[in-house]
Amino acid sequence: MREFWQGILNQLQDIFDAAAIGAAVADYLSRIVIGLAVFLVVYLLWSLVRRLVRPVLARTRLDETATTFVMTILKYAILTIGAVNALAAAGINTASVLASLGIAGLTIGFAARDAFSNIISGILIFMDRPFVIGDLVEIDDNYGRVSQITLRSTRIITRDGKMLAVPNSDIINKTVASYTNFPHLRLDIDVTVGVSEDIGRVRRLLLGIVETNPAFLQTPAPRVVVVALNDYNVALQLQAWIADERAHVEMRFELREQVFETLNQAGVDMPFETLQIRPLDVNLQPA
Repeated sequence: MREFWQGILNQLQDIFDAAAIGAAVADYLSRIVIGLAVFLVVYLLWSLVRRLVRPVLARTRLDETATTFVMTILKYAILTIGAVNALAAAGINTASVLASLGIAGLTIGFAARDAFSNIISGILIFMDRPFVIGDLVEIDDNYGRVSQITLRSTRIITRDGKMLAVPNSDIINKTVASYTNFPHLRLDIDVTVGVSEDIGRVRRLLLGIVETNPAFLQTPAPRVVVVALNDYNVALQLQAWIADERAHVEMRFELREQVFETLNQAGVDMPFETLQIRPLDVNLQPA
């Protein structure tokens, strides 16, 4: 019996041998340091590649959107290679790790399907190019300039200085209005006048506003069209083209104000629906 317990004691001493534990910990820490050093070298290599490649791409015909896409793919490719080499340098069997990731990827993919959907949508946006960096767009009533397109989201700077990060999967499934895909943009200003007004006179007044303003194009020519004949008014629309699409919001505000002032000073009737409430005298006394 004494020999039995002595054997157990010897085994425990071997397990908790301070020297052996110290050597194992030192070896483990050294492998971690080597792995981190390898990844750091790869990261510094990526920083160098980024500084060298981006100016080269800038001198090509690629725009900012395509350049960003190339740099993003290059970044993840280099960092992935660096991570694999760092694991190998740390003494970890990368084949078994990749196999484990493949099995775990099914579960992770199901849990993070929204994130993967945004990544796939981001790639489709880069390929389809409904807009590029710098474009003025409107997505789901969100208007602003595209500042960055990543694999996860598209970032838009609004007119009031807010940054909106719109998930790419939302953009793929919604209508995107671009204000900069074409060289010119048309402003449409709606106005209603009385049914007794001279439409020709009103048309001349409205066209006079844009024909004397160099900010508006004369080719295509501006025009005023009748869009509806209502019971109490005639709905008109002033259509004028501008060259600088970046100023269309401010110009729309200014043009709408000029239309009102011009018609008001000319005495043009601009009726609108009103609701009048009058007291009604009712005799509630019994007969």
